[in-house]
Amino acid sequence: MGTSLKPAHIDLTAAPMPDRDHADCRGVASILARVGDKWSVFVIMMLSDGPKRFNELKRMINGISQRMLTLTLRGLERDGLVTRTIFPTIPPRVDYELTDLGRGLQQPVRALGEWAITHQEQIASARTRFDERNTP
Repeated sequence: MGTSLKPAHIDLTAAPMPDRDHADCRGVASILARVGDKWSVFVIMMLSDGPKRFNELKRMINGISQRMLTLTLRGLERDGLVTRTIFPTIPPRVDYELTDLGRGLQQPVRALGEWAITHQEQIASARTRFDERNTP
């Protein structure tokens, strides 16, 4: 006997309406992913006292590769947090600076960075204790 092409189940339920309190979680998550990643935090902190050139930022942020700095600056520029100004000199000079929106992040980002610096030894000790307890 062959398979019938006649629909056997036609009762469909409507998709539930999204919860208004959580409707914008994806948008907020993407913003937090941008401003909360370690390189963005460092760039925002370094630009908090004024414009910087690319190589100046690279020297100030220990461990960041040229590619990662480029990607981070592009992402921050795309999100409206950083501006890129090209000066018509030879060679061309490019400065990066926080926008008004980016400057609004200075205080929370600085607080987060300072908290991390202040508590890095405690975190390292906690990690050591955890690893000792959980190593087979």
